[in-house]
Amino acid sequence: MHLLYNIGVSAYGIAIRIASLFLPKAKKWIAGRKKWHLYLPDLENEEVVWFHCASLGEFDQGLPLMHKIKTETPDVFLLVTFFSPSGFEHYQKREHHADFVCYLPLDTPSNAKKFIQHFSPTQSFFVKYEFWGNYILAAKKSGSKIYNVSGIFRPKQRFFKWYGGFFRKILQQFDHFFVQNESSKELLNSIQLSNVTVTGDSRFDRVIENRDKAKDNAIIQQFKGTDQLIIIGSSWPVDEALLNPWINRSNHKILIAPHQVDDKHIEQIISGISRKVERYSRLSEGSVSDSEVLILDTIGHLASAYKYGTIAYVGGGFSGSLHNILEPAVFGLPVIFGPKHTRFPEAQAFIDGGFGFSIESTTQFESAFNEISSELDLISEKEKAFVTQSAGASLKIYDKVNL
Repeated sequence: MHLLYNIGVSAYGIAIRIASLFLPKAKKWIAGRKKWHLYLPDLENEEVVWFHCASLGEFDQGLPLMHKIKTETPDVFLLVTFFSPSGFEHYQKREHHADFVCYLPLDTPSNAKKFIQHFSPTQSFFVKYEFWGNYILAAKKSGSKIYNVSGIFRPKQRFFKWYGGFFRKILQQFDHFFVQNESSKELLNSIQLSNVTVTGDSRFDRVIENRDKAKDNAIIQQFKGTDQLIIIGSSWPVDEALLNPWINRSNHKILIAPHQVDDKHIEQIISGISRKVERYSRLSEGSVSDSEVLILDTIGHLASAYKYGTIAYVGGGFSGSLHNILEPAVFGLPVIFGPKHTRFPEAQAFIDGGFGFSIESTTQFESAFNEISSELDLISEKEKAFVTQSAGASLKIYDKVNL
């Protein structure tokens, strides 16, 4: 099975090279790994702690633990790797303590051996998922402790299938799994892995940090004025098409922060709105007009913008890639989202708690919005209490790892 795995990895490398001829993201994936070994830092007996993150969301999950490690052991060399360009290109917008950041080279045996021999990490943290077999085997062979942070496991994953022997072997290399929920623990227990602790989702720690450090935004504050502000965060075209009929009938101030901020998409959003619209990037402090809808056409402002909001709609729930609903929740904004959220346990927890609302149509959105509005203060307080009670995963992990 290991041989088949290596063949599959090589085939993936060939496929993405072909895709790079047509797709910008694939091109960045290839370019970021070109001659990767020439750009590795020189190390002189540093103790290396390695975090691997698929993308920016996983980086956010790992940040509180990284911060704790560097605070307690500042001499540690913190290595961070990414799989996706969306992580590598945007991590610098976060306050972080990484000493070296790079793409993770393709998971071939030779790449893994060369990479691990160079860094010799004493601890290796894989955040949430992405269990790259050759890297894990090489790290374990080198003597590294290996941990899973904020893991989520589902029955459909190959670890739990009859053909998953090699992938179960990869999980057996881990010294400990720190998972988000009991169902993940039960699944790991079902394949004879008992080194599992339910610590919750470290993103709660991250959003609390963000809330406490959220910067003021004079433009959004002036746009909001004394009105309630409805924030549509990380929206996709399917979200915008569903919400436009309500937006055009509403008398609320609305902030739309689309996931894609290219001009073509922004113009598409504006064309579907009959109310007066303004683009954030064309405003300066003191210049806010009498617009009713503000398009946040920049990257990096949404998380702190939620502090000005009243109710949030978060996109991605119609594709199965729901964006971060914890960011508005930490400010007490009840959250509405699309129906495909089974991969995100926090969404069901929000629904069960009465401050998350899953919808499939404009009519359902309006019903949810009206229900929230009728008990806004009560729902908001329940939500903030839930976020506070769910924090602390990073400290639990740090205490268990005991670096």
